[in-house]
Amino acid sequence: MNLTVYLAGQIHDPWRDELIEKAHSKDLPLTFVSPMTNHSRSDAIGEEISGEQPTKIMKDDKASEFNNLRTEVLMAKSDVVIAYFGESYKQWNTAMDASTALAKNKPLILIRDESLHHALKELSNKATATVENFDQAIKALSYVFETE
Repeated sequence: MNLTVYLAGQIHDPWRDELIEKAHSKDLPLTFVSPMTNHSRSDAIGEEISGEQPTKIMKDDKASEFNNLRTEVLMAKSDVVIAYFGESYKQWNTAMDASTALAKNKPLILIRDESLHHALKELSNKATATVENFDQAIKALSYVFETE
């Protein structure tokens, strides 16, 4: 059995690489998908597809359409969603993706440092599991494959 894992969260640093590397080191049968992690491409995709937009707001709105399309398709095909809340960036997209996962009845693993407990308490209590780091998230996924 192979699971597809959607990695929700900010795209400004390579946190996904670290998590994927940890999964590969355990030889887990996982396929990872995510939002577009090339920030420039994510911001420009609306104009690449639909042409130049007259304002920055319309450019953002058009890019959002196609980024939302990508998220909807990839999340729908995923078996599990991992939402990572880091300390470095505002996490609005992460919260939106986590909420979408819950609305779609997707198993959700929330990764957040203990310092974010209070800010994320309601979302954490809706998640399937909440952990504090990548190692714990990988252990949770590994447990799915255990037979005894």
